[in-house]
Amino acid sequence: MKRPHYVLLTLFLALMLSASASTPLVAHHSFAAHYDMQKPITIQGTLVNVRLTNPHSWFFLDVKEPDGTMSRWSFEAGTPSGMIRNGYKAAELPAGTAVTITGFPARDKQKVGMLQRLTTADGKTYGMFGPQESPGAK
Repeated sequence: MKRPHYVLLTLFLALMLSASASTPLVAHHSFAAHYDMQKPITIQGTLVNVRLTNPHSWFFLDVKEPDGTMSRWSFEAGTPSGMIRNGYKAAELPAGTAVTITGFPARDKQKVGMLQRLTTADGKTYGMFGPQESPGAK
């Protein structure tokens, strides 16, 4: 007995759908779930590295703690494409640049935060998606 092609196609699609439904879903995380948006922080330090990698950019800085020890903080920012579109250039903030970052701390009490605003010693400001005063900034 020959089966019509649509029956085979239907069986194939049903198998594919059930296989894809069994794989775990990868979802974008919520900033509010990871960061405490009710407790803004301000951190001063020296940039060590700016990493423009998907899905989000990261700013790493060394911070002198009140007891005199140094610690490494990491701040998550917007997408690299958003920063570049707004005029950010990789050489703009080299290692050693003194910065002040305002943002929100991670809920797990690690030295991690979400960047809201970064200000250099000369007053240039950057938001989550790069330069605040550039012609491309939105």
